[in-house]
Amino acid sequence: MKKVTLVDIFTHPIAQKYLKRSGMAHAIETAYYAYDLALKERVCPDLATKAALLHDIGHYEWFTNGKWDYEKYRKNDIHAIKGAERAHKLLIRLGEDPEKAKQIALAILLHTDSYLPEGNLNQNPLQRVVKMADEMDEEPEGQHHYKQIDQDVALQKIKQLDHKVQPFRKLLKKSV
Repeated sequence: MKKVTLVDIFTHPIAQKYLKRSGMAHAIETAYYAYDLALKERVCPDLATKAALLHDIGHYEWFTNGKWDYEKYRKNDIHAIKGAERAHKLLIRLGEDPEKAKQIALAILLHTDSYLPEGNLNQNPLQRVVKMADEMDEEPEGQHHYKQIDQDVALQKIKQLDHKVQPFRKLLKKSV
């Protein structure tokens, strides 16, 4: 089975479309936070960084009169559901191990509770790492989705993170 890299994911046209929509700089920063948290929490960095990079690819653009409507987003958003589906499909298309693709998709599904009824989730360590990484880069009223990054700089950062994660792809076959 092919070892799918962060670069493979990042450079795919589907990922590019949705990363640009949801905030490429936020996705990359979240992936870096996930790497550090994964090491600390003994979670597979490969799974954590992939889930963190793709965690917001399900975003829909909520606008009112041409302006971002944060309240409409908070009230109506189900981006984690759509993002989990998109990520799973993309990862399978790229040749990711199906079990790993499912673990990544579930971490994306559970990275936020914005669409769930009130209550606590019983998350596994991978899911907690992705949620914490996302929260570490959040800004008020969703402004973290609008941070800018040059495409070449973004690719360079992904390559650097991929290099850090690469040894863990060899060592760990299955870990959450």
